[in-house]
Amino acid sequence: MKKIIHLGFSPCPNDCFIFDALIHKKIDTGQYEFIPVIEDVENLNQLALKGELEVTKLSYHAYMYCTDKYVYLNSGSALGFGCGPLLITHSESIAQNFINPSYRSTLRVLIPGELTTAHLLLKKFFPEIKSKTCVLFSEIEDLLLKKQYDAGLIIHENRFTYSQKGLIKIVDFGEIWEQQTHLPIPLGGIMAKKSLGESTILEIDRLIKESVIYAFKHPKDVMNFVKQHAQEMDESVMRQHIQLYVNDFSIDLGVEGRKAIEYFIGNIKNDNNL
Repeated sequence: MKKIIHLGFSPCPNDCFIFDALIHKKIDTGQYEFIPVIEDVENLNQLALKGELEVTKLSYHAYMYCTDKYVYLNSGSALGFGCGPLLITHSESIAQNFINPSYRSTLRVLIPGELTTAHLLLKKFFPEIKSKTCVLFSEIEDLLLKKQYDAGLIIHENRFTYSQKGLIKIVDFGEIWEQQTHLPIPLGGIMAKKSLGESTILEIDRLIKESVIYAFKHPKDVMNFVKQHAQEMDESVMRQHIQLYVNDFSIDLGVEGRKAIEYFIGNIKNDNNL
């Protein structure tokens, strides 16, 4: 009998690209059967706080509150250079005045979830911003275009679409992070419950790595699954999304990737403002 593993990941192109081979048995999964639980990343963050999934995609911000239950894996992460969250606005005036801390304190900002890494970076670098409203990441652009809020913190594929809609970048958190640390920015990773045991965790990690490698070798084959969950996303945006968020660190974090994660966690924990 197969051992059932509930696997949480988002419907975003990078996650579907990574996990298609695993959940559809395009690789040999041995004694394991992976049951997908496909949710927005903030929903996955909340499920992880309750320890509800054996293996799950998780914001590295949320992971800081789950280290008693979960361990991060070497494969499957969204981590790299030039891929950080962006703060955007509908107004050139807001973008120009953002340099003033007292002005920043008056802004109403949309965020894609309390436990997202994007929100943690916003708190770290601009703690004076207090008026924040959580919405689904895919709603942020439209709400800004209606001018119901002043700025929005965008993640995922929105970095490829906001400028086409006339929205303006205020700040790139990836650039700030890289300038200060010279390390890749850790956005989200794949976590396994410690209760699974070391041998099971290592085997799951190996299988995820195989799934990523399969996707790189057979990109056309996995795109059907990507498109199923991409709704009305333009195919060129899907491909840009995958190229940015799925990279060598997704195959294996390596020394540099693990260093970035440990620095991120240690630096944040030692920040008295967070």
